[in-house]
Amino acid sequence: MGKIGFLFPGQGSQLVGMGSDFYESVPEARDIYTEASDVLGFDIADISFNGPEEKLKQTQFTQPALYVHSYAVQLLLKKKGVIPDAAAGHSLGEFSAHACAEAFSFRQGLELVKERGRLMQSAGEVKPGTMAAIIGLEAEAVMALCMDAADSGIVQPANYNAPGQIVVSGSIEGVAKAVELAKERGAKRAIQLPVSGAFHSPLMADVVEGFGEKLRSMQIKMVNIPVYANVTAYPVSSAEEIKSLLHNQLTHSVRWVETINNMIKDGVTEFIEVGSGKVLSGLVRRISRDVSVSQCGTIKDFDKF
Repeated sequence: MGKIGFLFPGQGSQLVGMGSDFYESVPEARDIYTEASDVLGFDIADISFNGPEEKLKQTQFTQPALYVHSYAVQLLLKKKGVIPDAAAGHSLGEFSAHACAEAFSFRQGLELVKERGRLMQSAGEVKPGTMAAIIGLEAEAVMALCMDAADSGIVQPANYNAPGQIVVSGSIEGVAKAVELAKERGAKRAIQLPVSGAFHSPLMADVVEGFGEKLRSMQIKMVNIPVYANVTAYPVSSAEEIKSLLHNQLTHSVRWVETINNMIKDGVTEFIEVGSGKVLSGLVRRISRDVSVSQCGTIKDFDKF
């Protein structure tokens, strides 16, 4: 039999109202949101369920909201007997994947995510940057245009999301030049994204130091299922490696295509996107047509399992 892989979404998948149906109908979910608000010092349920959208989009709120929602859904899936054999998460989602694999507790993971969101929000304000999606060019072409745009400012591939879909990140000037070059070189689309910073780029370097201190202070255990890291696209093998990779993730590219292909190579035939939205499901379908993909982000989805 094939293996089940849980996939956890990152920033950009948030939706006002996410998790509200679980909160209203499942006591365990309500307890998770109550504990989360205690850890965070603000009402994450209210922000998740009622927004407004502009507030939920703010990095310091988006990241905890997605983590809490994904954690609740994966816990309820496990209680229902849907047990993952492997996990991966896109950017922020890697923290949800490690919580699922019990590298750290829900509370520990939320403390990490809270600090990560705070630092990333701050970095975006101190060193403004942006990101853009380049559609229709392969990885080598995007790397080349980033190198050619470097005279205008910092820019590098940030997310290798799917064949022909790569996100670049960097300074406002560098990303603008990369978008211009992409259009000149035949990209189907090159679109600047509505983000608050240059995530997965050198502009996050100041964040890395502060976040590293938080990681070093935390007790992390070895995972109980393979978790595929964004930085390497391979499963982590030790607690120290988890810390190192989560630390480096902030300034390194998300190697999502390689991650999914490696999970498939290792026997995963069924992927379940656990949490808000359908972004990752769409990416998996573009990477491989030989696996099954489903979502579980609402009670309606949950009832199908």
